[in-house]
Amino acid sequence: MPNSAPLSGLKVLDFSQFLAGPYASLRLADLGADVIKVERAGTGDLSRYLYVSDVQIDGESTIFHAINRGKRSISADLRKEEDRARIWALIEEADVVIQNFRPGVIERLGFGHEAVRARKPSIVYGSISGYGTGNDWEALPGQDLLAQARSGIMWLSGGAADGPVALGLPVADILAGAALAQGLLALLVRRGLTGEGGLVETSLIEAVCDLQFELLTTHFNDGGRAPQRPGNFPAHAYLAAPYGVYRTADGYVAIAMNSLDKLAACLSLDAPFSGLDPFRHRDAIKAELATHLETRSTDHWIAIFVAADIWAAPVLDWKGLVESGVLQSLDMLGEIDRGGHGMRSLRSPLRIDGARASADTPAPYLGGPAPEWRRG
Repeated sequence: MPNSAPLSGLKVLDFSQFLAGPYASLRLADLGADVIKVERAGTGDLSRYLYVSDVQIDGESTIFHAINRGKRSISADLRKEEDRARIWALIEEADVVIQNFRPGVIERLGFGHEAVRARKPSIVYGSISGYGTGNDWEALPGQDLLAQARSGIMWLSGGAADGPVALGLPVADILAGAALAQGLLALLVRRGLTGEGGLVETSLIEAVCDLQFELLTTHFNDGGRAPQRPGNFPAHAYLAAPYGVYRTADGYVAIAMNSLDKLAACLSLDAPFSGLDPFRHRDAIKAELATHLETRSTDHWIAIFVAADIWAAPVLDWKGLVESGVLQSLDMLGEIDRGGHGMRSLRSPLRIDGARASADTPAPYLGGPAPEWRRG
């Protein structure tokens, strides 16, 4: 990362583990910050050996490598005075501190916001929890699937006959980490203007509810009606036909919001939707479309849709995504080597001054040499 990286020279001490907090510090590392993970002596971050699958690189989980590239590590037993002294020395040189323990844990360890601010008033401190504080869920396990379950989001995917459907991604963790990174950057801007430090807090439940802000606003203002998922070809609980995912002769196509008349003309249908309301008759319209779309290949339909400016796309798997060459053209695929073990991973989603911002050194080994921070 060149010295012109936006956060070059910024020091981040990261107590967090697993995903939400480390995602926030990853985004800061991609922008040039020097991030040091504070890990439990002997075991380290749980994601080193527990997560996603049995795929490992250099003896550790792929998720650990993905979420902790570009960082350094310090191994510490926070019950030992000498290790606590080492951490306080790092805090004295830090600009940002991040933690994602359950409420009260970091305070019991002696490194909560109030304790750190008392030692260093200019610190920017970020905290992620499962459900925030001051409510009945405060002490419950803050895990992505559990936050999804409590948020109502599982009733937005799938069809009307399905039970609740979890999103197959850790959306609460990732979005909470992204929100925290945004808040940290805002406080750093304020500190640059006034010299004042600050605290930013978020939680998994806040992040996954914010993801639903558009639909929750609709719900709050339409009499509190529950979302009505389509009975067939589901993609969105609220949107009218033709919005959905449809089988073709050899794959699938996704069709978004479009004029039904224009779509019928494009498909050479004899106006079968005349007089049908796209909301009230959603399932009947989609069934008619599905019968027609199954007769030809995905490529056939996409060529027609593109020519007619219909909002549609082929449903690709990851192989198809990579073979499209788009990720390569955007320079989003990175190659990292750690101890002779090569690893391919995604790079940062940001470009700064025309270049991909990314921390391209491998994830750290647990502990290692004690880090030395010097103002550059």
